[in-house]
Amino acid sequence: MQVNISYERPETGPASGPITVGWFRSSDKNAVLYDPPQRLQSRDMSKTHAKSASRCPAVIHMESRYFVFPCPFDLHLGFARSKDGKPAFVNRAGNASPIRTAKLNEVLVMVNEAEWRYPDRPTIQLVLPYTFIADEPVYVTQLGAFAHYRREPLPGTIFGGRFPINLWPRPLMWAFEWHEPERDIILKRGEPLFYCQFEANGPDRPVQLVEVERTPELENYVEAIGGAVNYVNQTFSLFKAAEALRPERLVVPKGRP
Repeated sequence: MQVNISYERPETGPASGPITVGWFRSSDKNAVLYDPPQRLQSRDMSKTHAKSASRCPAVIHMESRYFVFPCPFDLHLGFARSKDGKPAFVNRAGNASPIRTAKLNEVLVMVNEAEWRYPDRPTIQLVLPYTFIADEPVYVTQLGAFAHYRREPLPGTIFGGRFPINLWPRPLMWAFEWHEPERDIILKRGEPLFYCQFEANGPDRPVQLVEVERTPELENYVEAIGGAVNYVNQTFSLFKAAEALRPERLVVPKGRP
């Protein structure tokens, strides 16, 4: 039996045109530190030659599908254990650190050792306010900043993830698995911290990322699903229930009615 598979999408209707992805900060606290995400671009590469890689349509198309999230802080972290053996991070910058240690503890979390994937690889989480929403099925994938060169590579890997933002608008975290805890983690404000890619029902659809209003409807929906991860192991099992609670429209671009 021959099966015909079509990769075409309709020219009109909800599955046509650009994918509109809304982003917002889950909190206004210190919002000035969290710069808007930017599309990945090879701005500093030479384009003088017609055959330059920076002119290549494949490269341009690939870059257009990733968005860069800059690091909000300068951080220099070491790993240690307390007198009772509990894992902890150390603010290596000490008094020279631009972020106070007390404030650092508000945005940086050492994951409980029992929850590490490997017993010799500590996991830390940097709490971030970036949250996404869409009015059609769209998945976000969070991944490392693979196109950013570091003279001193990070001593581990980022914990990526993928989930549907139309049903599960929750703030992202930068989760890091510390493969070499004997080596320090050094992050610079403004450097790429991670990338995000968005997928809908067609690989050819461009993505339009817009900042949206935190309307009462959006706030209520986010609150309805926000704490579920603390009570349920498999949150993906809640997607049908979340869909039943969801208003039809949640994406309201800033400055538009």
